[in-house]
Amino acid sequence: MAQASNDPTLKDQFAALLSPAGWELLATIDPSSVGSKDAAWTVNEKLRKAGHDPDVVRAVLAQAQLRYRARVKFGPFADSLIFTPAGLEQSTRLTIAGLHARRFTEAGAQHVADLGCGIGADSIALASAGLEVTAVELDETTAAAATLNLMPFENARVVHSRAEDVNLEGIDGVWLDPARREEHRGSTRRLFDPEAFSPPLSFVEKLVDDGYKVAVKLGPGLPHEAIPEGAEAQWISDHGSVIEVCLFFGPLRRSEVSRAALVIDSEGAHELTSEHPASADAPAPVGALGEYIYEPNGAVIRSHLIGTLLDQVGGRLLDEHIAYFTHDQALATPFARGYKVKAVHDYNVKKLRTWVRTQGIGTLEIKKRGVDVTPEELRKLLLAGAPKSAKGTATLILARIGDRRVAIEAEAL
Repeated sequence: MAQASNDPTLKDQFAALLSPAGWELLATIDPSSVGSKDAAWTVNEKLRKAGHDPDVVRAVLAQAQLRYRARVKFGPFADSLIFTPAGLEQSTRLTIAGLHARRFTEAGAQHVADLGCGIGADSIALASAGLEVTAVELDETTAAAATLNLMPFENARVVHSRAEDVNLEGIDGVWLDPARREEHRGSTRRLFDPEAFSPPLSFVEKLVDDGYKVAVKLGPGLPHEAIPEGAEAQWISDHGSVIEVCLFFGPLRRSEVSRAALVIDSEGAHELTSEHPASADAPAPVGALGEYIYEPNGAVIRSHLIGTLLDQVGGRLLDEHIAYFTHDQALATPFARGYKVKAVHDYNVKKLRTWVRTQGIGTLEIKKRGVDVTPEELRKLLLAGAPKSAKGTATLILARIGDRRVAIEAEAL
């Protein structure tokens, strides 16, 4: 769901975009041609010299730039969709929206309400799966974008309304993407209390109690204690970024899954699951640093499934409070990134600067957990002692082992 906007500039820009002149001009712009500020400025000058209205040019270029950014989430489909800045930021990636839609089709849903549809990514996937879709959006400009994006689908309609006010008669499935930001001093800030979301999590639970097939998309930082009893919670990582947690209820949830980490990478989709919430939080073994160190995928960390992963691959945590684990053998797993341990240094800035200089290191990757330091700032401090001719590369993994802070020199597998 897009944050409700009272920005008159955005509304005026959207009106210019949807004018006959704006619509015609947008069709002639390749988003790749405005992929940088300099490129956009060049196109802007060219269009104005050609006599196009400056307001129309401004609106068209803004939309073309949004389409260019949207290719990360929507691939080539981005070039035919309409976006708002907030709508793009909060939209579901199209491949992930397809996974959501499949849950509803497999559960036998016929008509799904997408409450908080934003620019309509999930609604597009639901409609493409052959489901009847009622897409609901509170923000007027975003609802207009969703209307345009859903025009190819006769089985979809858009309603400009609050989610809580929609008549759900004839609807058997509900997908929700609550607004999780609020306006604050001219900008927006993230909300963390599920009852402060719009609509709140209690509204979701009421829909479940009323017998609807319900799923809700939330931020991946959702506290486990806020997950309603009986829900399946699935954290999703897409090519290294943990993008969301989805809660599935009733027929949409899998009976044998309570917590899940879905990891999507260049080789496909991989899932780690736990049947009971308590087993997801079970303590994992702790032991000494071995020949290899591993950083679990963020979805595994967020879902508290590190213990489950260690049950499968072996190994032990470095510290019971830190997600890094260690193993005496090299592992091939999509659920963690591995490194060969080369040396262990005390975490001492002066000594590490000497190490950087003597090793001729010019490029340094720093990863950390359990150590109060900003990697970017530490990197500047350490590389300040390196000569400009330094060409070496290295990776340091900063961690706490008991009361000791260490810098583990490692090489990515």
